[in-house]
Amino acid sequence: MTRTPQTHRPLVTVLGASGFVGSAVVRALSSRPIRLRTVSRRPVTPVAGDAETTVVTADLTDRAALAEAVAGSDAVVSLLLADGGWRAAESDPGAERLHVGVMRDLVDVLRPAADGTLPLVLYGGAASQVGVPPREPLDGSEPDHPETAYDRQKLAAEQILLKATAAGRVRGISLRLPMVFGECAAPGATDRGVVSAMARRALADQALTMWHDGTVRRDLVHVDDVAAAFAAALDRPDPLVGGFWLIGAGRGDALGDVFRLVARSASDHTGRPPVDVVSVEPPAHAPPTDFRSVTIDSSPFRAATGWSPRLSLPEAVRRTVAALARRPDEGR
Repeated sequence: MTRTPQTHRPLVTVLGASGFVGSAVVRALSSRPIRLRTVSRRPVTPVAGDAETTVVTADLTDRAALAEAVAGSDAVVSLLLADGGWRAAESDPGAERLHVGVMRDLVDVLRPAADGTLPLVLYGGAASQVGVPPREPLDGSEPDHPETAYDRQKLAAEQILLKATAAGRVRGISLRLPMVFGECAAPGATDRGVVSAMARRALADQALTMWHDGTVRRDLVHVDDVAAAFAAALDRPDPLVGGFWLIGAGRGDALGDVFRLVARSASDHTGRPPVDVVSVEPPAHAPPTDFRSVTIDSSPFRAATGWSPRLSLPEAVRRTVAALARRPDEGR
């Protein structure tokens, strides 16, 4: 990413900087001697650190606003998510414009640096783009058969980026993210994931419900470890350019065990006995992917970058519950 470190502070632009993952990436990059441009629909409070931070508020579905927001960038980290999260893709036409249309515009408006260096684009994809997991662990060689509108949109954006890379317009990298959870890095940044949802229920003394018997596994990674993966990709992009890379802990945590861990962590804060963890009938709208286990082999990305998740599941859950206990209205 850096061309001449002695004289040039690279400009890294984060799109979706006020979101759950975006704000964590901003926090991770703020300690670096770079120019950091945060772009989002709502203002972001700069994080103290070595980075020279510029805050931009913009509607990135406006092509002209997008072009201005990314002008001069050495690297762009794209972490856009429609209001309502993945559910919005099912019913909101604007979600596709944000998830897919902005990527189509982005690869068109980015320009090479004066020395001809192509801008680097890091995209936050989703491991769920593969659809119903055909096996465990996923290693990235599986064909993609996305089951939901959200995953189809994520896959379409990824394909636009990688085609633009093959055409020599940008240097694109997609990081397919697992189930990400954790405490939020900025006010207004909400974790809508199942771990935080269950933590809120447990803190409110409500039973934790599962749509299965609890043996379904998920690959869970704390948001700080995911932010570190983006930082690692910025540091060592060359072996990654032109491909998608799976990010994961590789544990395959049984959700029943995770929910019971959440219940015990919440009990430590409330002083009440841990709430019950129970199985219930799934709703009619539950996608097939909710009932299949997912474990991710991220060894190719680890080998290329040296990244690995640092937080254990118990510590990550403890931090998540503690943060929600301090901010009980967050995300409601």
